[in-house]
Amino acid sequence: MPVARLTKRTIDAISADACPLTLYDTDLKGFGVRAAKRGTKSWFVEYRLGAGGRGVAKRRLVLGCVGKLTPDQARAAAKEILAAVALGDDPGASRSRSRKMPTVREFAERYLAEEAIAKLKPRTVVNYRNYLCNHAAPQIGGVKLDIVTEGDIVKLHQLIGRTKPITANRVVECIGSVYCYAAACGLVKRGHNPAGHIEAFREERRERFLTTDELGNLGDAIREAETAGIPWQIDDAKPTAKHVPKQNRVTNIGPHAGAALRLLILTGARLREILGLKWDYVDLERGLLLLPDSKTGRKTIVLNAPAMKVLADLPRLGVYVIASQSSGAEKETPRADLNRPWRIVAERAGLAGVRLHDLRHTHASIGAGAGLGLPIIGKLLGHLQATTTARYAHLDADPLRRASEQIGSKLAAAMGKRAITRSEL
Repeated sequence: MPVARLTKRTIDAISADACPLTLYDTDLKGFGVRAAKRGTKSWFVEYRLGAGGRGVAKRRLVLGCVGKLTPDQARAAAKEILAAVALGDDPGASRSRSRKMPTVREFAERYLAEEAIAKLKPRTVVNYRNYLCNHAAPQIGGVKLDIVTEGDIVKLHQLIGRTKPITANRVVECIGSVYCYAAACGLVKRGHNPAGHIEAFREERRERFLTTDELGNLGDAIREAETAGIPWQIDDAKPTAKHVPKQNRVTNIGPHAGAALRLLILTGARLREILGLKWDYVDLERGLLLLPDSKTGRKTIVLNAPAMKVLADLPRLGVYVIASQSSGAEKETPRADLNRPWRIVAERAGLAGVRLHDLRHTHASIGAGAGLGLPIIGKLLGHLQATTTARYAHLDADPLRRASEQIGSKLAAAMGKRAITRSEL
């Protein structure tokens, strides 16, 4: 086994006639250089795992090419590897794992295909794909999964958060789910999650509840939209204005879109629960909607009399209660959305800035204001956690009102005045 003090002069002195040649260093055991027959030279280090001994096979790890690493640099790298071996590590296996480690983009696709599709709702999968492919991948998609740092995620979070803080929070949550699955697959250590401790941007909950007058305007607008139709205005300043027909300048949303809007506010159901509602799920005899699946799993929605009336009067044009606008076999697919009907009706009713989801909030606010109690409201809405319903706690004023009335009556009596009831105001 040829040995020598491995210096630049020693390496340069190796002739092509002597190749192939393996030369070991006299000062650092296991450190050497390999000169191939074709003239290339590379540094290496050899080690035995565990306690060592001749019974344990040697492992060789290439450090780099001569010329790219100086003898001192190669020797220092060899010392680090031998020190890691002495502490119980296997640098060769670690390097092999690192080479096989997928990038964030590659593993994100695996996560979506193996984990997300199997366990999450279809629309959640769509959102996660958007977060990973359109937001995370352009910044960290090409980075190996195990070397992404918390700083990388902070930078990504801040970049997205400049314009879309809520989206930025969701992207970080999604990346956290990816790393949880990576740990389950053995690709990263348990607890290694660079997205796990990122402080989210503050999110202001949008709570918009319709007043009695607004509800009246909404009802009038829905009736007009599904019968006579809502007139639409033409901008005469546009070049195409002269081509717009003079007659039938109204928009009719049809009975099914109108029914969907009524059911959203009368039941407090989510949009997808109404659009995906099949006639098979409707039990008018018992006044129930029996949903086999929803955002929170299997769910039963209790129908009040007005909601039952809406369903009883609605024509059945397919398997779905809210028939799609398509024809033929496509009617067996649910309606995609209510964006256009709602935009038309909301504008007519003067509800600028009101979202479809605000109809669900309004349903809950009416119950809370009537003193029905948050547990009952949570059951009606299908909340799994009491904390979700707690957002309506400030509207549950009935116990506070009774307490305030009692205090006010006693104070008025003490001041020598007759207590006044609300009906007298």
